[in-house]
Amino acid sequence: MAVQRKFPRTYGASLLSLVNTPVDRCPGAKAHAKATGPLRVGVLFSGRQSPGGHNIISGLYDALKAHSADSTLLGFVGGYKGVFEKTTVEITPEVLSLYKNQGGYDLLGRSVAQMSNTELQAKVKTTCTDLKLDGLVLIGGTGTATTAAYLAEYFASENASTKVVAVPCTIDCDLKNQFVEVSVGFDSACKVYSQLISNICTDALSAEKYYYFVRLMGRKASHIALESALQSQANMVILGEQIAASKMTLFDITNKICDAVVQRSVDKGKHHGVILFPEGLIEHIPEVAALIEEINELVNSGVPSSSIASRLSPWSAALFAFMPPFIRHEFAEHREVDGYIRFSQIETEKLFAHLVEKEMERRTKAGLYKGKKFNAISYFFGYQARGSLPSNFDCDYANALGHTSVHLVAAGASGYMATVNGLKHDVTRWSLGGVPISAMLSSKPTMKGGATEPGVNANKVDLNSAPVKALYENATSWLLDDLYRNPGPIQFEGPSAEARPITLTMEDHSYVEQMHTLHKYLDQVKELVKPGCAPQALNTALSSLASLTQVLTILTGPASTFAAPDPLPSPRVSYVAGMWK
Repeated sequence: MAVQRKFPRTYGASLLSLVNTPVDRCPGAKAHAKATGPLRVGVLFSGRQSPGGHNIISGLYDALKAHSADSTLLGFVGGYKGVFEKTTVEITPEVLSLYKNQGGYDLLGRSVAQMSNTELQAKVKTTCTDLKLDGLVLIGGTGTATTAAYLAEYFASENASTKVVAVPCTIDCDLKNQFVEVSVGFDSACKVYSQLISNICTDALSAEKYYYFVRLMGRKASHIALESALQSQANMVILGEQIAASKMTLFDITNKICDAVVQRSVDKGKHHGVILFPEGLIEHIPEVAALIEEINELVNSGVPSSSIASRLSPWSAALFAFMPPFIRHEFAEHREVDGYIRFSQIETEKLFAHLVEKEMERRTKAGLYKGKKFNAISYFFGYQARGSLPSNFDCDYANALGHTSVHLVAAGASGYMATVNGLKHDVTRWSLGGVPISAMLSSKPTMKGGATEPGVNANKVDLNSAPVKALYENATSWLLDDLYRNPGPIQFEGPSAEARPITLTMEDHSYVEQMHTLHKYLDQVKELVKPGCAPQALNTALSSLASLTQVLTILTGPASTFAAPDPLPSPRVSYVAGMWK
């Protein structure tokens, strides 16, 4: 139980639900006492821009003022830099009026940092103590959630009064799990990407002579590529998770695309098409992943980029030499602040356009392809969507998460992520609550046989999910028949203004609801089997629960050391009185 050992004070906390009903009317519910006086809360953007971030702050402000007119919301300017330097701006209606329903993070600016270092955690605690903050709200993705977990654990060890809450806000949507249905910004970004892709599809259909290779955001997970493919119905999408599961090589993928080009030419007389790639596809390819690992180790050990080729293992050196010069340069030169390869700068779309072009030339010379000359055009759709206006859905969802965060702080909940469930339904059916971030933490194996520190790791596309099955079912017709779909720009009025992400509407998000149902049954058992009950009832309950416990022990035991996050030892549901309008 690596997570439990690392987070002894915050591990195993209850799921929290925000209810608009007196807690005494919720059988078996454990109420959380709420602070009644004014609250002081700090907020910062941690991570890359995502549409809807400003509406989280708007929701925070509205909920704080509803809690007490004397409450204060402080925004940290420049993310953690503002925290360390105590640079804040007080959020007021005048400030919010310029940013509500607007994209970007320019109200406060942002930063990216990891807080597993106790020295940095201590600096954050000092700022929170000096500013007398009751709560600190971190807005971002997986790294932000990890930071919130470490800060909450450190604050608890130091008896700090500030409560730490994370809000899921990232276009990558790699925070989605059984608790988090989608992250703020995903809907807006995918709508923007889908329109751009659809415009390209229309151009391809009109010119009838180009294959467009389009790279989309999404390093660790292919959620954006999947949603954009379902929205636009492009001819082909290659998901990183598919490649990892099938262990396809660089040459396998190249041949797969070439086979599709030949099939379209032979069966339909078509010499155009649109192919989508996630930016992280390259590191899902086994031999390329091994090459990247070697390069990262060499660079981080101080080997200059000019000497990398000579220091690689024979297999990796051969693959490195095979790569086009521009890819070799990008592998060696483009680095993140942590020293690892910057995948957003690796032009995967150009790599495959190059490889496919070479293979099509070979097939043409060998008489295996007799269609028109293959022509490729490459695009990277990345930052165009990060700063877009948020969709109606993201505006409402972000606002609801802001409200929820205040109620969590008021209830004394720390180390929690604000959540909203039932998002595929009308807003009146949404359920607000919080999940302990410790329930999302896990360690990952390293290539050297060790393990990473516990963190909130990216959740990848489930290849057995309904959206992926729908993709598979339509793959052949979309490949051959050009059934392109253009959703157009983001709509704010009219019948499509409230449209949800296709993947969200197709997925089953009943986990939290089922957890509540489970605890209702457990409460009923407690009511039915009380002192004085019939011996038969007691014996039946004991034997049934003993058998159930044995089965659950087997099911919740990890299949391998790193197979899954540590399970919550005894999931409980607690309730926080409150209202969101």
